[in-house]
Amino acid sequence: MLYTALVLVSSFSFLFYSVRSFYSKNMIAEYSRWGFCKLRILISLLQLFAGIALIIGLYNLKLLILTSFLLAVMMVCAIIVRIKIRDSFVDCLPAIFYAVLNFIICYITFLKI
Repeated sequence: MLYTALVLVSSFSFLFYSVRSFYSKNMIAEYSRWGFCKLRILISLLQLFAGIALIIGLYNLKLLILTSFLLAVMMVCAIIVRIKIRDSFVDCLPAIFYAVLNFIICYITFLKI
């Protein structure tokens, strides 16, 4: 039950975040600030597909391992970007949270196989 909740929290967070990245003026400005203006659509699509893949992964554990691992790596990269642009620790917390969350999902799923 908790395991499924963790997967769904991550999934719906990435789905929501990716959709916001397409339309939100604030998100568009953030991507520019991070230096990823030209990659915004690609990154958003990857996050959208990953959010969907997490849900499907509840029924396909290999897909869940792969997707959660790749999202964790993406969030580690986000942490590095935020450190490089000198964001505060508080601004880094969401990326830290989702990196840890997806590593946990990946690890638990790996143990299930």
